[in-house]
Amino acid sequence: MRMAENKTKPTTVSVASFLARVSNEQQRKDAKELVKLFKELTGKSAKMWGPTIVGFGSYHYVYESGREGDAPLIGFSPRKPEIVLYIPRYPDDEALRARLGKHKASAGCMYVKKLENIDLDVLKKLAKKGIETLRKRYPPV
Repeated sequence: MRMAENKTKPTTVSVASFLARVSNEQQRKDAKELVKLFKELTGKSAKMWGPTIVGFGSYHYVYESGREGDAPLIGFSPRKPEIVLYIPRYPDDEALRARLGKHKASAGCMYVKKLENIDLDVLKKLAKKGIETLRKRYPPV
């Protein structure tokens, strides 16, 4: 049985041109700030992953099921209602996430309307620890 191929892959689309097409001015401004912040945290330049995710760095994962692929260490996607933040979870991150500010969360994402609604220092701490956790779990080959 063949595994389905991962649809979210790095592309050659320019991050700057993608962000220029974000219609919401506040989201466009916030996205540019996230590009600076995430580049600083990862030491990696922004790359488009699929049509809408701005990702930084990458790692190769292999699940117990045998499914494997590549994904960005961290990233974000400016979507109509809010910005989706892809920050890896780690054990005991709930207390820090509770101090983040106004956001919603699901298993693998956080959703924020505006960066001014959250504490960027808390976001940095969450991202650093999440990246560290991923790098330990999926060391570079």
